[in-house]
Amino acid sequence: MDYISILKDIVAIDTTVPPGKNYKQALSWLGPLFRGVGCDTEVVDIPPEHAEDREGRGALICHRRQTGKPRLIFYAHIDVVPAEGWDAFSPRLEKGRLYGRGSADMKGAIVSLLLGLEAVRDRPLKYDVSIMVTTDEEYSQASQVLYLQRFLEPVQGARFFSLDSNFGAVGIAGLGALQLDIKVKGKSVHSGLSHLGVNAVEQSQPLIQSLLKLKAKVIQRKSAVPVSPDTGLKHMEARLNINMIHGGLKVNIVPDECIISIDRRLIPEENVAAAEREILGVLSAVKGVEWEISRKMFIPTVPPCDDPMVEELDKVILKVTGSHGKYGEMGSGDLGHIVHYTWQGQEFGLGVIRTESCIHGKDEFVYVKDVEALGRIIGLFLNPGLS
Repeated sequence: MDYISILKDIVAIDTTVPPGKNYKQALSWLGPLFRGVGCDTEVVDIPPEHAEDREGRGALICHRRQTGKPRLIFYAHIDVVPAEGWDAFSPRLEKGRLYGRGSADMKGAIVSLLLGLEAVRDRPLKYDVSIMVTTDEEYSQASQVLYLQRFLEPVQGARFFSLDSNFGAVGIAGLGALQLDIKVKGKSVHSGLSHLGVNAVEQSQPLIQSLLKLKAKVIQRKSAVPVSPDTGLKHMEARLNINMIHGGLKVNIVPDECIISIDRRLIPEENVAAAEREILGVLSAVKGVEWEISRKMFIPTVPPCDDPMVEELDKVILKVTGSHGKYGEMGSGDLGHIVHYTWQGQEFGLGVIRTESCIHGKDEFVYVKDVEALGRIIGLFLNPGLS
């Protein structure tokens, strides 16, 4: 398999969300590749009512069923975050790195899965295997994942192998998330008559200062779960970031609205309800400012995965790479809480992301050696008898 050419081709398909471009093209392109490595495949259309009212959503579902063996479902996504300031969808290979949006997060790992399945195409598998390649992970996809249950049964008690993960160690935990849009209210007037209005942008400043004081406390919270030394951290840490501020129509108009968007990441020991109460308490303590929460999105925290499959995967990683480990990751996703709370299963991860890969940033890249190594790991995990 010419995996580098395949990776270039899939990276070149612009699957940016928002808005959610070329999803069906990418899924349909992948289908024959998975059939070629021995899978039964189906491209599933997801109705808008099961996709947060978005059109054009879908998934690729693949199976290599081994009745009576432990249930294992691989998870991946083909959507990517927006890219500006570089030619992100013209992949280039330089010094063992393949550059392009989604190369590490996470189309490279999909190619690794193809490599692993090719290695065991004519061999029995240790597990009863299915695959879900989804859309909208970089946006929100909980309702889509729940809709796909009917195509993946049985899911109760299943193990989920997330390929949306870091390279070199098993991912056993992720951060929960709470995102809030805080709408600060004002009164719009001509700038020359500002004494008759209320400037929502200026009114937002005491709220921001209070949030920054809370941030100083939040980032001191450490989890008992270790993280990879590559992150520069020792353990998972909580986060609170003010990532967007929008306000004003024109420079000579006093703005009547300002939106502050915050992103709170929670360690496994925290919970969303308590984090929200803490934030609202801080905001409510600011006097003389009128505001409301205009949008909320959250991902519940999940306890670290503790499953025999994690130990098995850890041993395979050691065999292939010479190093290993079991770490929490400083990212979040919809899959973990659905697996844990709805399907009573277990989720763990291994992918091709490295700290230096610049995911979500300019010049994202993946090491091609990692794509190949992950393919080898997957093959051995599915059939330990591979030479």
